[in-house]
Amino acid sequence: MKRSEQVEIIKVIAGERSQLLDDVAVEEPLQITIDGVPIAVVMRTVGDDADLVAGFLVTEGIITTLDAISRIDLEQKKNHALVFIKDDVELDLSSLQRNLYSASSCGICGKASIDEVFQNAPELKDELSVRVDDLLQAPDKLREAQETFETTGGLHAAGLFSYDGNLLVLKEDVGRHNAIDKVIGAAMKNGHDFSQTFLQLSGRVSFEVVQKALMAGIPMVAAISAPTSLAVSFAEESQMTLVAFMRGQKFNIYSHSNRVI
Repeated sequence: MKRSEQVEIIKVIAGERSQLLDDVAVEEPLQITIDGVPIAVVMRTVGDDADLVAGFLVTEGIITTLDAISRIDLEQKKNHALVFIKDDVELDLSSLQRNLYSASSCGICGKASIDEVFQNAPELKDELSVRVDDLLQAPDKLREAQETFETTGGLHAAGLFSYDGNLLVLKEDVGRHNAIDKVIGAAMKNGHDFSQTFLQLSGRVSFEVVQKALMAGIPMVAAISAPTSLAVSFAEESQMTLVAFMRGQKFNIYSHSNRVI
């Protein structure tokens, strides 16, 4: 399953042209269907699709635990994820069907309101403490673990770190929100305790990034780039620690600084 492919390009250096091959990240649609009802279409980098689907269902508030899923069929039809829910789990599929097209750079992705997120999200625990030195090392550890980025330069990365700075799960994708869903899906499958982790991102922090971390119960989000105003206010309201602009030995704490020691 290819995550990158080669295309012909014309490279121009100081006015001189040369023809060569360049690696670009693969982006394809994935339609998510629950018990025969289409729920969403996400544009993603091919691979880790089961983790992506599981994480998406949790961070969108459709399910609260992976135990609700009977199976995920990715083989029946290309670029389709057929999700089957266990018989004893009740879902109102008519209310879930939003004809949602989730682009690789989407923002709020169909949420009716921020209040809806708060109503469905678990309360964040205040037990996490992350040392400054461990936090500062996370961006480099994330970058070193990226595989497809080395050849394409076109993928976002998300990494789940333990409180003491160990990288637990890393995923790459053309969409930062897809990378997060993949991380959360894989971490839930492996039984990680989110209350003792933080999420490290290779890019910026939007509202949806904070939303997805909140739905999983992750108490801290750290990013190399900038946060949006809505991400900051949402993190503050949800009792989440938000760190951004991680450059060298510097970073900014935008909310709930008590978790950084």
